[in-house]
Amino acid sequence: MTSRLRAALLPPWIDRTIGIVLAARLCMSAARAIASVVTALYLAAEGFSAVKIGLLFLCVGVASALMATSIGIFSDRIGRKPFLIAVPLLAAVAAAVYATTRTPALLFIAASLGSFGRGAGAGGGSVGPYQPAESALLAETAPAPARASAFSRLTFFSLLGALAGGLLAALAGDSRHLGAAAALGAYRPAFVSAAALAAVAGLLALWLHEPPKARPAVRPPMRIRLPRRSWPALWRLWVTNSINGLAMGVIGPFMSYWLYRRYGASAASIGLLFALVNLGSLVSTLTAAPVARRLGTVRAIVTVRALAGILLIPMALAPVFWLAGAVYFARMVAQRIGQPLRQSFVQDLADPSERASLAALSALPAQATMAGSQVLAGYLFEEVALAAPFLVAAGAQCLTAALYLMFFGRRASVAGGVSDPAPAPEPAHQPGRQPEHL
Repeated sequence: MTSRLRAALLPPWIDRTIGIVLAARLCMSAARAIASVVTALYLAAEGFSAVKIGLLFLCVGVASALMATSIGIFSDRIGRKPFLIAVPLLAAVAAAVYATTRTPALLFIAASLGSFGRGAGAGGGSVGPYQPAESALLAETAPAPARASAFSRLTFFSLLGALAGGLLAALAGDSRHLGAAAALGAYRPAFVSAAALAAVAGLLALWLHEPPKARPAVRPPMRIRLPRRSWPALWRLWVTNSINGLAMGVIGPFMSYWLYRRYGASAASIGLLFALVNLGSLVSTLTAAPVARRLGTVRAIVTVRALAGILLIPMALAPVFWLAGAVYFARMVAQRIGQPLRQSFVQDLADPSERASLAALSALPAQATMAGSQVLAGYLFEEVALAAPFLVAAGAQCLTAALYLMFFGRRASVAGGVSDPAPAPEPAHQPGRQPEHL
């Protein structure tokens, strides 16, 4: 690695805490990428229908929403570190259960508690319900002028982990025509790999150091409450996130299942496709900040969301696997540009005492609609057409882009410059400025 490349990826402001967060994210993203490839395929091999798989993902979605909301609220009170340790270890236990048992009730329980198998296709952008605590810790540790760059690197390492996870998913080999009895043995190496990686992510967090916080003379009683200082941002996020959650729910967890049903693709082929998608996304993720400076955050997010929705249509209608994979590659590479922007933007604009709370509560409607739409997706796959969920998602994502433009487009400059001013070091909450949806 050249000194210039090393400085670009690991600048001086990356201290020990940020380095551990990045390393843990890499491991956890790899684990979730493996799960996103093999879980639905394994359940299908076990005889689960698309509707039953959707019900399992519904349980996972409800549990994840409750956990993410609780973690977001309580980590503002008791700290981020405990959740960055416990949640990955729960995911490791869930993967271990999948590697050792075929009992449906245990599979449902393990998946729910470990948020297991609920990745978003070639994802890696999501690491589970502790993400509000992780985002808040990164925002508190990184220097304010470098906060957007810090989240870009978090996404970069997430994609790097997802790339590795996609390749490790090939451990399942060509398991398309296995019976239920042989499926567990074929998928066990992939599940064991996911368990090991998630466990490493949790153990790494033991060495985290949280920045000290000012403690009030009298600590108020611990209770769940809305982030009042950030309320003007929160209700707008609820509207846009609820629509976006519908789009994510009907396609994300089912991406590998759809490729298997539509084209007969194996876990190895799907894992390789996801790895290539994440490889291409590595570069696009690092261009997020320059794109935002050129277009403005509002225009960048609207453009990315609209493009992601439109590309779902040719992908769903593609006649062969390689063509669908090429469109999926283009869609995901473009979509990844917006991910670090929205994470950094929400954290930058939140009141410092409400960072994790706002991140968690703003995503709550997306969790709810995502969970419910997974059952809808299973029904559409079974009773309507394999392309139907993707057409629903295309309309929902385009609607999300339009709503975002309606809510926040007034803040874009007429000349097409940056739509939101650069943040001052550790800004106070500014009611007039609103973050984008998650």
